Amino acid sequence: MDIILQESKNAGNIGAIARAMKNFEFSNLILLNPQCNHLSKEAIDRATHAKEILQNAKIIKKLDYDTLIGATAIIGTDYNLNRTPISPETLAKMQLKGKVGILLGREDHGLNNEELESCDIIITIPSSKKYPTMNVSQAAVILLYELFKHSKKIKNGENIKLATKEQKEILLKLIEERTQKMAFSTEYKKETQKRVWKKVIGKSNLSKREIMALFGFMKKIK
Repeated sequence: MDIILQESKNAGNIGAIARAMKNFEFSNLILLNPQCNHLSKEAIDRATHAKEILQNAKIIKKLDYDTLIGATAIIGTDYNLNRTPISPETLAKMQLKGKVGILLGREDHGLNNEELESCDIIITIPSSKKYPTMNVSQAAVILLYELFKHSKKIKNGENIKLATKEQKEILLKLIEERTQKMAFSTEYKKETQKRVWKKVIGKSNLSKREIMALFGFMKKIK
C-alpha cells in the first residue's frame, strides 16, 4: 500500500509521516507534485530513523491505482455524495487487492471536490465538531495505526479472489448504459444514481464470482 502526499509544502510534515510509516511497517512513500524538498535537513530530522523512506520516496505527476483512497476531514451528506466517508477502522477491515494508494491532502486545504470524486473510497477521522481539522502528519499516524492494528486479521481473506479494477470499470459502464435508458424526473437524479453506484462498487470488496453475477444481472436489464 502506497502513502501518497498531495502537493506537500512542509518538509517537516513529510519527515514526520515517514517516521510514522516506519513505526507501523509501511515503506512506500509517494509525493504527488511536492512543493518542498523532501530530503531537506528539516525532513530528515523529523524522520529520525526513517531516513531511508525519504530517500526511496517516488515523485509522480499523476495517479494510477486499482484502488485510490482519499482522506478528508469533512464529513459528507447524502446530498454531496463525493464526500461520504468511512472510518479508518472500517478501511482497515477491508480486503483490498492490487495497487492501493492512500491520498493525504495538502496541509492548508486538503483535497478538493474533484480530487475526492476521483477516489474509490473516502475516509475521515472522527474528531471534535468544535475543531475537526488536524495536522496531516497527525492524521497519518492515526490512519496507519488502524491499518497496522488490523493487518493480521485481514489475512483471513487472502484466498478470496477479488474483482479487478478492469472488471469494476466494465460493470460501471454497464450500469451507466442501463441508467441512461431509464426515465428519471430530472437529469440530476440520473447523475446521482451513477455516482451512488460508483461509490458502492468502489467501497465494496466484490469477489470475482459476485461481479460475474452482477454482469449477468445487468445484461438482463434492457
